Amino acid sequence: MSFKPRILIAEDESGIADTLQYVLKSDGFTPVWCATAEEAIAQFAQEPPALAILDIGLPDLNGFELFKRLRALNQSQGGPEIPMLFLTARSDEIDRVVGLELGADDYIAKPFSPRELVARVRTILRRSTRNSPAGPGTTAAPGTGVSPQNPPAAPPAAPQTPPMPFAVDNERMQIRYYGRLLELSRYEYGLLRLLVQRPGRVFTRDELLEHVWDDASDSFDRTVDAHIKTLRAKLKTVAPDVEPIRTLRGTGYALNEELPSKA
Repeated sequence: MSFKPRILIAEDESGIADTLQYVLKSDGFTPVWCATAEEAIAQFAQEPPALAILDIGLPDLNGFELFKRLRALNQSQGGPEIPMLFLTARSDEIDRVVGLELGADDYIAKPFSPRELVARVRTILRRSTRNSPAGPGTTAAPGTGVSPQNPPAAPPAAPQTPPMPFAVDNERMQIRYYGRLLELSRYEYGLLRLLVQRPGRVFTRDELLEHVWDDASDSFDRTVDAHIKTLRAKLKTVAPDVEPIRTLRGTGYALNEELPSKA
């Protein structure tokens, strides 16, 4: 009997939930629908899924808070980290940015193509399975390729000495900026680490996807842009007048080589 990954769906709209269940079941998954956050937490605690799809606008708890509680529950269980994807009806960019900053693996806005959603689910599971020490059928850190055992891929050439404002601690997966420890998601850490290692070197979006998200063909350009945006905001809180990351329109991003020694 073939393994059918269990997908937890937290969605209060029955029509959308029915569509998700149908398309996921048709593609070989085992969908488990929960109409409330409370039910989703109970199902998660009973049997952790391979992946969770969380609607942001749930009636009893917003999706962001549910994400935090499920992540805490996951950590308390001591198992591999469960990847999660946000589902939202809102067009406001802040919802997408907040979701990614929290550490979600992806997001998709309503109305959406069910087949596109299934493709993203498969992409996330493929990456997380590839990064799992337990092998196929299990999940590790969400499909980022970034974990204490599996840090971001090294850039294509030997890294240079980081600019003075930055201090990278690879063992702790931490980066300090002008002496202050940055609170970074695994994605932001991977991006900044890569840029800091090669100041001035322009990385295309495809290269950033390849080195931080493992497989460029499995990810999306907007994911890079969203994380660069949140990363810049965090750097701005430390040094409001400094612009450490340069954007080259139509090309990609680079770390500014000429940064002041003091903020």
